[in-house]
Amino acid sequence: MAFRTATDDLTNDGYHTMRITLVGSRHFGVTTFDMLRNHGVEIVRVVVADGDDRLAAAARAAGIEVTVQANPKLVVAREIADGTDLIVTAHSHARISKEALAAARLGGIGYHPSLLPRHRGIAAIEWTIKEGDPIAGGTVYHLAERMDAGAIAAQEWVFVKKGETARELWERALAPLGQKLLGEVIDYAKAHNSLPARPQDEQFATKAPSLSD
Repeated sequence: MAFRTATDDLTNDGYHTMRITLVGSRHFGVTTFDMLRNHGVEIVRVVVADGDDRLAAAARAAGIEVTVQANPKLVVAREIADGTDLIVTAHSHARISKEALAAARLGGIGYHPSLLPRHRGIAAIEWTIKEGDPIAGGTVYHLAERMDAGAIAAQEWVFVKKGETARELWERALAPLGQKLLGEVIDYAKAHNSLPARPQDEQFATKAPSLSD
């Protein structure tokens, strides 16, 4: 058995390569996978709820280990790769358990397509349109026990076009914004060995539950 030493992950400039476990699915999962690979990090494992998902296929094609969740609604500690520095979620509807977050040195981050704490929930973009918000935005936030309630690592707003649908807003502005903000936070973490964080202001929190219920 080969053991990793303290210098195994050193890059040419003397810094350690950040090791990431990516949890996600679908197109946004794949674009996040590609973005991370272009940001000089090592994706050590991809975790998916469905082994046939396109993110799983992209990871296998790149020779990266794929783990399928035992419970599609929960990621547990044993599903996080050993030596993970940071968990990144991308279009994952599973909760990351407290033990799983503790298994990663810097915890975990995710992207939410709203200006958190506004529109916490699975249908954030739909509620943005339903409530006639003139601006929308995206937030990279720390994964925490309460859904969408962790500290904010990065946030930016965009205008909503009149008559725009939720899908159109996502594809035009919010998905690309997610890639940009996640990349910025990854670069910050690489440079500072920590994550930016500011608490959400609970007085402005609103919920965005599924509109199909």
